[in-house]
Order: sequence, then C-alpha cells, then structure tokens
Amino acid sequence: MNTVQVTMIKDPKLYIEAENIVPDIFAGKTPEEIRELPIYEGNRTYKLGEYFEVTGKPGETAAETKIEVRGESLGRVKWIGSRMTGGEVIIFGDSDMYTGAFMEGGRIEVKGNVGHFTALGMKNGEMIIAGNAGNYLGAAYRGDWRGMMDGVIRVGGNAGSDLATYMRGGEVVIGGNVDVHVGNHQEGGRIVIKGNAKSKVGGQMVQGDIFVFGTIDLMMPGFAYTEDAELEVDGAKETFKVYEGDLGERHPKKSGKTVYAHLYVKA
Repeated sequence: MNTVQVTMIKDPKLYIEAENIVPDIFAGKTPEEIRELPIYEGNRTYKLGEYFEVTGKPGETAAETKIEVRGESLGRVKWIGSRMTGGEVIIFGDSDMYTGAFMEGGRIEVKGNVGHFTALGMKNGEMIIAGNAGNYLGAAYRGDWRGMMDGVIRVGGNAGSDLATYMRGGEVVIGGNVDVHVGNHQEGGRIVIKGNAKSKVGGQMVQGDIFVFGTIDLMMPGFAYTEDAELEVDGAKETFKVYEGDLGERHPKKSGKTVYAHLYVKA
C-alpha cells in the first residue's frame, strides 16, 4: 500500500470542507495533481495545496492507497474520508463533522476526537476513534430512515446523543459513556456500551441488540424483562438482564413468531 502524507500548513479562519481527502480521489494522481484538488472554507473555493503540504505517492487504486493526515487544526476540517470505498486514512489528531460519512469500505483511524455526524449513513468499512465522538455517530442523515448499514465503529472514549439512529446493521462499540437517544428506530445491528447510558435507550427499536455494561439512568417503558443470561460480548463474559422491546412498535414475524429487539444490561 502506497502512502500519501497530507500536512496542514495554514490554519483556517473558518471551517474547511475537505471531501477530496479520500483514497478514491487521491488514487492514481501525482502530488501536484492532489494539491490542485478543491476544498472549501466558508463560501470560497481554494486549492488543497493552499492549506496542506502533500508528499508521498498514492497507489493506482483506492485499495492500494493510505493517507496520513497531520496538523494542529484538523479539528476544523470536515468530511475527511467521506464516501471512501477502500484504502486507509489515518488522522493524527482531531477531526470535525462528517468524518467517514457514507463510507462504503476501507479503514479510518482517528488518533483524537471526532465531531458530530461521524460515519453518517455508513455502508461498510472500519472506523477506529481513540478519543470521543460527537452526536449522531453512525446515524441516518436528517430526514432519512437509513442509518449505519454495515461495518464496525469503535470509540475509545465517550459518545454524544442520537448514537446509531435508524441503524440497520453493523456494530458500534463505545468504550465510555453515551448521552440520550441510543439506537432509536434501530432495525438491526449491534451496539455495545462499556460505560453508562442516560435515558431513551432503544426508543422505537424494532430489531437488533444493545448491550450496556454500566447503568441506564431511565429505562424505556416499552422493554420487558425476560431472563438473566451469561454472554460473552466484545471479549468479556458477563451476566446480563435481558429485555425485549420496544413493545410499542410493530415487529416482524419469523416462522410464525414475533421478532423483538433486545436490550442487555449488565446485572
């Protein structure tokens, strides 16, 4: 895999939208051609090379291309890795909103924190976040009903509100705590929360699983306790209280039996 180093050389006054910092777009280009790619600050268009130094050489395809992004002000850069289908992006620091939005494959690693709407509508791939994540991680675009479809998101720290709203597949693992509205309208996939959750966990959830290793401040009334179960989840064997729900929602049937979502809370 060939590596391209993208290093911020100028701090923006506003926020930068950098949808072109993606293996799919870098692939097959020279460093000079990459510097000519457009980015946006406010309502103005600039060349990528006006804010970033570019060294190294990409591969001929996205799958053969790794991008390393560095800079003290990366927390003011949006859309890095969006819509990528392959390859790898490593961000040495923070990243702002829409990181990895709509990604279809490949791997993104963020050494710091990420902003809101990260991995929005993610279809596949892997995202590793060392720090904290903002609101709407792995969720659906506003007005849409399709959140995360597949892939894996791992967060070392905490996550904000509306985590994995309308999630339909894949897995999200949060190492710390989460805010309100976890897995709302979830129709598949798995969410693992190693810390605590606030209220409205699994609201209007139809299918899928949510595991909470810590506490939930306020349980949704639409979940009914069924049993205790000893399970191995993300490498840890624990006893969980098992709840079915959200009982107020319509649920599909399989082999004549109603299929419910499940909420597991460590006993």
